[in-house]
Amino acid sequence: MTTHLEPQDQPGAPDLAADPYGFFAHMRRTAPVWRGGIMDMSEAPPEFVPEEEWTFFDFASVFAAFRDDETFNSEFHNRTIGLVFGPTILGMHGKQHHDHRSLVSRAFRQSALTAWEPEVIDPICDQLVDEIAGDGEADLIKALTFEFPTRITATLLGLPQEDLDMFRRLSLDLISIQTDIEAGFLASVELGTYFQDQVDQRRHTPTDDIIGDLVAAEIDGEKLTDEAIISFLRLLLPAGLETTYRSSSNLLYLLLTHPEQLAAVQRGRDLIPAAIEEALRFETPLVAVPRTTSYDVEVQGITIPAGAQVNLCIGSANRDETRWENADSFDISRPRHSHISFAGGIHSCLGMHLARVETKAMLNALFDRLTDITLVPDEGTEIVGMPFRSPATLPIRFRAV
Repeated sequence: MTTHLEPQDQPGAPDLAADPYGFFAHMRRTAPVWRGGIMDMSEAPPEFVPEEEWTFFDFASVFAAFRDDETFNSEFHNRTIGLVFGPTILGMHGKQHHDHRSLVSRAFRQSALTAWEPEVIDPICDQLVDEIAGDGEADLIKALTFEFPTRITATLLGLPQEDLDMFRRLSLDLISIQTDIEAGFLASVELGTYFQDQVDQRRHTPTDDIIGDLVAAEIDGEKLTDEAIISFLRLLLPAGLETTYRSSSNLLYLLLTHPEQLAAVQRGRDLIPAAIEEALRFETPLVAVPRTTSYDVEVQGITIPAGAQVNLCIGSANRDETRWENADSFDISRPRHSHISFAGGIHSCLGMHLARVETKAMLNALFDRLTDITLVPDEGTEIVGMPFRSPATLPIRFRAV
């Protein structure tokens, strides 16, 4: 069937920033394919507000849409964040997407991760925990979870550590485009100028880092343009920083608020991968991603017209009780079923393996150096936000090992 609501009559979700999961569960039971949106678009530029918006809440529908890029395309990215990032693989399709993704994915190949772990990732995480080990208390977000992906990403790109503050500031401005488009554009220009200089340096003198690899790379015998390289680098900074810092903060919050599971992971480090995956499932750092229908499509007996925005609600799909028993419980010992926190299909997250390696190194550095770790709750320690979710602070007390 086809719905006939006028755009002004299209329903919206309640305020979901604090706790969206009760609403998500209700929608999975009553309207898993729903004409309506889950984001507050009241402060978004008018051109970012879709004329018709749908949301998928159940795992099966979200998973199937991720796997069907022909029907559910990513053109939305070109009309929104593409304005500040430039042309990136997020909005590409077909051969262009295949060629560019194949090229940049080489930078994240397993052999590279194997080399980066002892040479870059472990030392950075060790150093960060060493810096607080004698203090007895710290805010883990300020001292650790925001720092380690920032420093690791900058090092892998071959960028100076003294530019870290600039990366943090501009990355946050870039992803704020829906609420502050001017800040997004200004950040885009500033980063474009900065990265152009880095690319120019490497065209003159090759380097053994990700930017150097991109400068040397070819597609069908032709070098990547400066625009293509810079657009990818603009994307990599917030993608590499934002989601990893939030997912690792969520993981630490969940372990600290489940002390018996924290103790189990401290005793048995072989549980770290399971803890990482369960935290990604239980508190997905990015709740939903948009797609656009290429043509009319029927999902669960409902016809969605061509050109509609469809929000794939990962945060709801990862709590689907038909896939996970006691889905609303955090349990690192639960039987393993794959989540979709890194999306799926051709646009699955390129950096997911790096994120897992970084987070494992962070936990090992923490547990090697600190003990009796306890959360000191304040008003910023709850996991909140939409579409990005994480705590604002994680104040802890501890003893050095």
